This record gives sequence, structure tokens and C-alpha cells, in this order.
Amino acid sequence: MAKILDVYLHRELVGHLIQNDGGQMVFDYAENWLHRPDATPLSYSLPLRHKRFTRKECRGYFAGVLPEESKREIIARNLGISERNDYAMLERIGGECAGAVTFVLTGEALPTVDDHYRALSAPELAGILRELPRRPLLAGETGIRLSLAGAQDKIAVRVEGDAISLPLGGAPSTHILKPAVERFAGVVFNEAYCMRLAAAVGLPVAKTEIRRAEDVEYLLVERYDRTHRQGPEGTTLERLHQEDFCQALGIVSENKYQKEGGPSLKQCFALLREVSSAPVLDLARLLDAVIFNFLIGNNDAHGKNFSLLYRGEVTESSGAGTANLETRLAPLYDLVSTRYYPELTRDLAMKIGGEYSSDKVSKANFEQLAEDAGLAKPLVRRRVPELANSILSNLRSTEIEHTVTEALAEQIHTRCNVFLR
Repeated sequence: MAKILDVYLHRELVGHLIQNDGGQMVFDYAENWLHRPDATPLSYSLPLRHKRFTRKECRGYFAGVLPEESKREIIARNLGISERNDYAMLERIGGECAGAVTFVLTGEALPTVDDHYRALSAPELAGILRELPRRPLLAGETGIRLSLAGAQDKIAVRVEGDAISLPLGGAPSTHILKPAVERFAGVVFNEAYCMRLAAAVGLPVAKTEIRRAEDVEYLLVERYDRTHRQGPEGTTLERLHQEDFCQALGIVSENKYQKEGGPSLKQCFALLREVSSAPVLDLARLLDAVIFNFLIGNNDAHGKNFSLLYRGEVTESSGAGTANLETRLAPLYDLVSTRYYPELTRDLAMKIGGEYSSDKVSKANFEQLAEDAGLAKPLVRRRVPELANSILSNLRSTEIEHTVTEALAEQIHTRCNVFLR
């Protein structure tokens, strides 16, 4: 028997995700949504249309909402569902997701007010962070319906000053907590340093802060897809819609690396040129992100590490926030120098000018990237040394006191100087 999830964008019913009698996941836009003059698609890969989307057409977006790799496997085991059943997993954990999408069993009402939270003491938070490797996203705990893409341990929370709370049901979060990873020493400090260094050289990035709960260090990342909006009844926390580049291109998460069929930089630049409301600015920002990732040694910058952010004006006639829609490259996130860990690959997630090996990328490869991406070669030729010099100027003023960041700064210093020579 077919099963149906109602799919909401903000608080508007936009479609139905169906597991048909053959167990296949398909998607239909709601007729009422299609007839609205301000209707927008859920994804660039799911344009508004009356015809049903097949599993192959819609899985890139919907499965892209879910966690990946071992985290997905553990969640499936904890919930007693098949690891490969995207529909069942969205049914169980699709309450508070990236962007402004929410999944509710058909026939059940969307909660009228998303303001249910459970305050956490420091010991409770530390306990949750220690538990995450065995219970990713706290899946299965009563009242918790959180989904975040990625293969790293993380949890979505609401932060008000020093107070941290867990969102219950479909309540929105404000931050993502990423605890230390035993396998990669100091990764919290590594990411915090790279994020702050990016901000120092002028790249738009998500705001981060290092905190500790008892003996557990974690990175607190402010969500760029959440905003506080002032209304007649006071300040409310609202979702902004977003999707990563794999979702926008209809590519499933397990194929996120270019070698496995994932996006190339050429496709990423083409996507931005097609959808951005300010393509000149966003193409320059994406170029800066590619150069910065290369110079700090972030070889894991794949298609799910770049996103589109959709900002709309919420009006009385447009509860879904689709009036005056603006599409922009989202602030950068997940900036980590993977090169710092010698056991990780030196190959890039996306080729630069036809070259995968980060050790072999040269000026000629960046010129080829310019040609592939439709950018002016003099711009790219000039921008690489500009960013390298800017990084060198800001390495020591970006202060995070830790042995990892001291060694990392030295490694980035050497890498920039070698490439400049």
C-alpha cells in the first residue's frame, strides 16, 4: 500500500513524497501550489510541473537532506528501518532539516507553533555529545526529528546566550554543534581556525565559536539558513530555504565526489551563472572559495560543501516567503585543512583545471579552470597570488591557541609560499 509524506516549504504545503506500491519514492507538486503565482520549486533539480517526478529524478534532492555514510547506517539500525529506505528515514527524522523543508505524514497537521524546546544543562549536553557516535542526531529519542546531511557527528540546537536547548517536533534550531572527532586530533580547532582565516581574508563564512561541555570540546556553528524576524507579535525564528549543489544538480550524496559522478567545478560555476541573482558577485566568491580551499589544503571540498540560499520576502499573501525571491551563494562552511592529517588523500574532491592531485596543481591548471568556468584568465591569474598573500598576512593575527593551529598555520604558510614561488 502506498504511503505519503506531506512536504512543506516554510509553512506551506508544496507537494507529496510518495512511497508507491512497488516501494519506489516519487514526488508530486500539490495542485494548489502549482496554481499560486508566487510558487517556487523546492529545488533547481525539481522545476514546477504537473508531471510526477520519478525516483531517479527526485532522489538527489530528498536523499540529500539525510545524513550519510556510517551515520546513516547507524540511524537506520537504531530506528529499525532499511538503510537504503530514504522515505522511511524522512518519515522518522524529517522534522527539522536544512533549509525550510519539513516532512509530515499525510493527514497529520503541521504544528501551529514551532516553539517546543528542551533546555540542556552542561552535563546533559556533554552526555549527548558523547552519545552521538552511537546515536547520530539522537534519532529515535522521543520528540526529536532532526536531519542534517553529512558524515560527521553533529546535532542541531537552539542557542540563546549561554542557554542551549534541543528542538522538539519541528521546532527550528539556530546552531549546529560539531564535537571533537577522536580519529582526527584537534579537528574542532582546525575547522575553527580555517573558518576564521577565511573571514579574515574577506570570504563570507558561517559564524563559529569553540565551546566546551565538561571535557568535550565542540564547534558551535551559527546557521545561515535561520533568521530572527521582527513582526507585530515580537521576534520570531524563521527558516530560510537552501540546498547544496548536489541537490540542485540532482546528484545523490553517495556520488558527491567528481571521480564517482559528482559535480565538477565547471558544473558548479555553470549552476551559479544560471541561478544566482547576483552572478558576478557569486562567481567571484566561488572562485575565491576554490582558491582558498586549495591553499589551506582542504581537499574534501565537494559539491555538498557549497549551497544556494534562497531569501524571500514574507508577506501576508506569501507565507512561504517566495515574494521577491533572491538566490545567492550561501556563506562557506565545513572549511577544514584535510592535508593536516597525513592519512587522508592528497587528491581533490573536484579537479582544478584537469588535475586531481593537490601536489601537482600549477598556474596552468588555474588558467584551465578559468577557461572551463568561463572566467577571464587574467582575473584568475591575479586572484591566486592576491589570496595567497592575504592569507600570509592574516595567519598570525587569526588567534586560536592550540598546538594543532600552530602547526596548521606553519603548514599553510609553507604551502602559500611554495605556490607563490
